[in-house]
Amino acid sequence: MERPDFFSLKNGKKMKLPFSKKEYEQRLSKLRSIMDKNNLDMVILTSMHNVAYYTGFIYCSFGRPYACVVTQNKIFTISANIDSSQPWRRSHCDNVIYTDWKRDNFLKAIVSIIGREEPPKNIGIENDHVTLEMREKIGTLFTFSIFNDISKDLMKLRMIKSNEEIEIIKNGARIADIGGEEIVKNICENTTEIEVAIAGRDRMEREIAKTYPGAEYMDTWVWFQSGINTDGAHNPKTNRKLIKGDILSLNTFPMISGYYTALERTLFLNHVDDASLKAWEANVKVHKKGLELIKPGVKCSDICHELNELFGELGYLQYRTFGYGHSFGMLSHFYGREAGLELREDIDTVLEENMVVSMEPMIMIPEGKPGAGGYREHDILIIGKNGAENITKFPLGPENNIIKN
Repeated sequence: MERPDFFSLKNGKKMKLPFSKKEYEQRLSKLRSIMDKNNLDMVILTSMHNVAYYTGFIYCSFGRPYACVVTQNKIFTISANIDSSQPWRRSHCDNVIYTDWKRDNFLKAIVSIIGREEPPKNIGIENDHVTLEMREKIGTLFTFSIFNDISKDLMKLRMIKSNEEIEIIKNGARIADIGGEEIVKNICENTTEIEVAIAGRDRMEREIAKTYPGAEYMDTWVWFQSGINTDGAHNPKTNRKLIKGDILSLNTFPMISGYYTALERTLFLNHVDDASLKAWEANVKVHKKGLELIKPGVKCSDICHELNELFGELGYLQYRTFGYGHSFGMLSHFYGREAGLELREDIDTVLEENMVVSMEPMIMIPEGKPGAGGYREHDILIIGKNGAENITKFPLGPENNIIKN
């Protein structure tokens, strides 16, 4: 039996995607403008975030390559046979499935889209994602082509959100708050980090399903940390039991069709000692000042410098751990990241309308010092014409978050 190297399969019907047909067409039009500007005949997108951004399909790699191939008149996803027709149902475009029977059928699927008669002279790829091995293989496939990195151009396009994106982000922030409320209900002495986290995650997933009944549901998560486990922003939850006087870090992350939102708050269980209260109040003060500084026309780096000065005046600058905020959109804890829109000293991007950023100062005081622990607050803001809208509504600070359940 002769088995194919690749094929197309339209099993079922197209499903409702997170965005309208018009939205995807506008994104594709902007991508093709980038192609014109850089004289590119073809673009091969390989990252989860860009494939999803332009097609609606979020792939699950499991060690297999995936792609979206764009020319001036075609757009296809290329997916592994293990997914069958789901990539076609969940994308705004056509799809080619490659099989595992022979090595490098993925590359043959790319050739099937563009044909062999007129190989592309200039090809755009994502240098920040494509592996050395895949770059070499694509190079042997298109030996006479010139490759250009377009990852930064695409990142800049994603940094400006459409109205449809902002609607999803607003719902995500609302659902993050709901997850936070559920977590607070479940905080009590002797319960574990993992049990509190499960309660918050389950509440958010049910709310996402209620709000978006036609979606796929994946990747929503919670980090709930206590005691020394609060020292890192990305520390996984553990089976540690909570005790009175613990510093706690609440972190909810609803994922809606690949769009990440977040809520992060410092809390204490039952009571807070004087040294911890002082550190907490300092971090909250910097957070509130940061909220005031976020507005159109302001440089990311300028926000950092001013907040550094305030932390210095308060005596906690030496405990600061990372940048003051970042962009939101098609990203997750394992893909995405719009590095050009982060509130760091080395980023001079100017904030403009329809950008979405967080304000999230954090300090970490090591064990053995008064007030030991990690302190972090996190709000999401949408930049408007004249100011910024804070879409995070969960209360913060000692007056709200000393939990006495």
